[in-house]
Amino acid sequence: MKQPLAYRMRPVHIDEVIGQSHLVGENKIIRRMVDAKMLSSMILYGPPGIGKTSIASAIAGSTHSAFRQLNAATDTKKDLQIVVEEAKFSGQVILLLDEVHRLDKPKQDFLLPHLESGQVILIGATTENPYISISPAIRSRTQIFELKSLTTQDVILALERAIADEKRGLGKEKIVIDEDALLHFARSTMGDVRGSLNALELAALSTKPDADGTIHITLEIAEECVQKKALVHDKNGDAHYDVISAFQKSIRGSDVDAAMHYLARLLEAGELLIACRRLMVCAYEDIGLGNPQAVSRTVLAVQAAEKLGLPEARIPLANAVVDLALSPKSNSAYLALDSALADVRAGKSGDIPDSLRDAHYSGANKLGRGIGYQYPHDFPDHWIKQQYLPDSLKNRRYYEPASTGKYEQALASQLQHRFNKDS
Repeated sequence: MKQPLAYRMRPVHIDEVIGQSHLVGENKIIRRMVDAKMLSSMILYGPPGIGKTSIASAIAGSTHSAFRQLNAATDTKKDLQIVVEEAKFSGQVILLLDEVHRLDKPKQDFLLPHLESGQVILIGATTENPYISISPAIRSRTQIFELKSLTTQDVILALERAIADEKRGLGKEKIVIDEDALLHFARSTMGDVRGSLNALELAALSTKPDADGTIHITLEIAEECVQKKALVHDKNGDAHYDVISAFQKSIRGSDVDAAMHYLARLLEAGELLIACRRLMVCAYEDIGLGNPQAVSRTVLAVQAAEKLGLPEARIPLANAVVDLALSPKSNSAYLALDSALADVRAGKSGDIPDSLRDAHYSGANKLGRGIGYQYPHDFPDHWIKQQYLPDSLKNRRYYEPASTGKYEQALASQLQHRFNKDS
């Protein structure tokens, strides 16, 4: 059976790799590894169809190494054993392991010593962020390289190569492709060169030649052969986290239009709960004491959205996005806690003052517990000067109020009033 065009057009040499010049360009890291024939195991990650398998194939071809391809999810430990036995016989095997993030522990434990010995050069491919999804044991034995999305021009180059290549591509056919059709193949798959090549092959195979044997691919044919691709939003991949990150950063940066755009992407992908959760985080992290009323309104909006469900849920969420994006911002409260946590984790704690210690049990008085504590409600303004922090931290300040909203300006005034009375 004839392999698909995208499979046949995989690079056999590092010079044939399209895009990823930051890794395979002149004097770049993977190119240097290939030129020196000093390969090390690596993880390649990025969106589908941008060249992870191509780079692995090109590395093997350029170094004349044995090359095997397995899938971490579907292939078995026995399949790995076969690759290892081949590596022992031949000296070294490059193993492309697709979906490496799904490598279970028994397979991982079997593979690790062979990675350390260098008999197996692992090239793991994944769409997921390896710092989140891949075990530390694998990460510590590999170099991690992020692949970049291909440009439209990159994909056009791949398509033109496939049309011209007589050995692996469609070069034996008399193909004429309109410029707008070529551009549609390149753009419509959103940088997925594999999808573009497969659509091109479908167009070539399904279009009847004219009287002189020419296959003419028009824009109309291209549109028929490219299935409309769903919104790029893989909840298990980087795109998912990137949209969430952009959503919060747009609210934090007070760009209400960008925030609406990313909310739309989340909702269109069916991520209602993720959108609700992120709005709650934004409210408390980025608006906080700058506008507590907006925070409360966001909580109510999220509760309404969760009860309504889509499509009506979009209405309260849209209100919340406008409210938060255009609200005064403050992160002073959680920064104060983070600063306190840093001290605690650094061992800066100290003894709790005796006057603050629990004194409800018999014998506490003999230990000096609770003695000297003054009950603030017994004093004017419900405040009395006394030490609450341990001696080693008694002058430490964690909370630094922002001045962006009226509420926190009032808190700052109250805090300053306390300091003035304290001094």
